[in-house]
This record gives sequence, C-alpha cells and structure tokens, in this order.
Amino acid sequence: MSGSKELVARARDEAGKVVVGSDAVFEPLLVAILSGGHVLLEGVPGTAKTLLARTLAKLLGGDFARIQFTPDLMPSDVSGTSVFDLESQSFRVREGPIFANVVLADEINRAPAKTQSALLEAMQEAQVSIDGSSLALPQPHVVIATQNPVEHEGTYPLPEAALDRFFFRVLVDYLEEDLEVEVLARHRDGLHAAEASLDAVTPILAPDAMEAARAEILAVRMDHDLLRYVVQLAQASREAGDSRLGASPRAAVMLMTAARTLAAVRGRDYVVPDDIQETLAPAWSHRIVLDPGAELDGLLPEAFLSRLLQLVPVPR
Repeated sequence: MSGSKELVARARDEAGKVVVGSDAVFEPLLVAILSGGHVLLEGVPGTAKTLLARTLAKLLGGDFARIQFTPDLMPSDVSGTSVFDLESQSFRVREGPIFANVVLADEINRAPAKTQSALLEAMQEAQVSIDGSSLALPQPHVVIATQNPVEHEGTYPLPEAALDRFFFRVLVDYLEEDLEVEVLARHRDGLHAAEASLDAVTPILAPDAMEAARAEILAVRMDHDLLRYVVQLAQASREAGDSRLGASPRAAVMLMTAARTLAAVRGRDYVVPDDIQETLAPAWSHRIVLDPGAELDGLLPEAFLSRLLQLVPVPR
C-alpha cells in the first residue's frame, strides 16, 4: 500500500515549489481529491488560497478557472448558456467556467443562493443542465470554494444543503515566522516567482495515477467495530445538547471514506481509530449546526467535535 503514500509525497514536494508551508493544508486537500470530493477553504485574505487551487490544477494536469462570486453574479455566469449562432442559424452552448477541471469559487458566500445553487448539480452529479440539456463535466472535476471567516457584511451564508456537498472544510491559517520570511524572500527575488514556479510543477496527479490510487483506497479494510465507531460519533453529535443539527448518514459515509483514504495515504491497507479522529473535523465541522446559545458562548464546531471524541469510547 505504498503507491498512494508515494504519490502524495511527490505531490507535496511539487506543491512546495510554489506554495510555502503548504503541508498542513495540502494533505487534507489531497485526501479530499483522492476521495472524489470538493473542498471548502476558509481563511483570511492573503493566505494563498488561490495559489493553492492553481497549484492543484497543475498537479492534475487539467484546466483551471476562477469565478469571483459577487452579489450580481448570475447562475449562467457559472454554468454557461445557449447563444444563437448566426452562421449556423441555430443555438449552441457556450460553456461556463464550471467546465474546467479545477474550479475556484472565490468568496462563494458573496453571491445569493440562486447563484450558489448553480454549483450543486455540478458537485453532486458531475453534470450541468443548460436549457433542458444535461452536459457532462470533464474529469477529474474539483470545486474549491473559499470563504472569509472574518468579514460577514454583505454575504449570503451557505445553506446546509450546499455545505453538505463539500467533502472537507479546510482552515487556512497564518504561517509561522520562518515560513512567512521565506514568502517575503521569494517576492523580493521577483514578484512573479510563483507564476514561474507553477510552470515547473509536474502533473503528478495525472488520470492514470489517480485511478491507481483510488483502486488502492477501495482495497483498504475497515473493521466492523470502526464502522460502529463512526455511527456512534454521528449519533452522539445528534444527541448532544449543544447541537441543533448533527451529522447525517451521508456525513458518516464521508468520514468513513476520508478515513480509508488517509490510511492509504499513510501507507496502510487498514483503518485505525486515529484515521477517523484526524479526519473528523475537516469532514464534519461544516455539517454541524450548533445551538445558538452555544455559539453565543463561543463554542466552535471543532471544539464540539473534539468533545465528542472524549465522550465516545474508542474501539480496542
């Protein structure tokens, strides 16, 4: 079970050519992508979220598109529309940016729900409906959406149904001092250093490599007592007094999938409780809705989930 581990290690090395201090964020990103999921990146502006998405597109060897979500963005600006071709005297589809392999939905909560919903079919069904016709999206297809966790004025919070389409929610924090000094040094040596480095990135995550890695993930064993552990965590999240909406059965499936993928990435063909515990926060933190009173007291989803790990017995 070394193929996935080696693939991720090589991908992280390639990403390091472009993004400084990407290890903490990049492994969850790769776990989500190898699991066939989409990612919600949350962090303050200026923490290289766009650069992370562009680097991932280079690693996949695919096309990249960035959509800046604004209050006046229309669904057709995302998915595309039919236009009349004067030459052929017929309508043809003009594909929107959603047809790229890696789509960055920047500040997704800046657009109203009608536009946000344009992503739902693409993320869930890998297709887009335009004027009654369903068009398949290119594969692989990854949506990386960003949110600013600080500024909420003029934003439209994502509804639970939309949040549930994201496999992981990954928090992008500030860099440590030495790493931030390295960022400044790279910019000192040339403002376009990152752009030049992107050209040097090798597409490690080409379709054949991804297919082989996913076959390894499907072969990862997860014992029955660990399946029960996942279900008990989900039940505890629903029954806890601080939660208004706990983890759904789909959330339990996502956690199981994430744990198996992480096991493969770590070079194992079996899941251990640590795999479940490590992927719990990115898999469930955006799916848990806390009681308003608990939120006013300062309780965060990550702290709530950490408390669940203390309450539910770990299988032996």
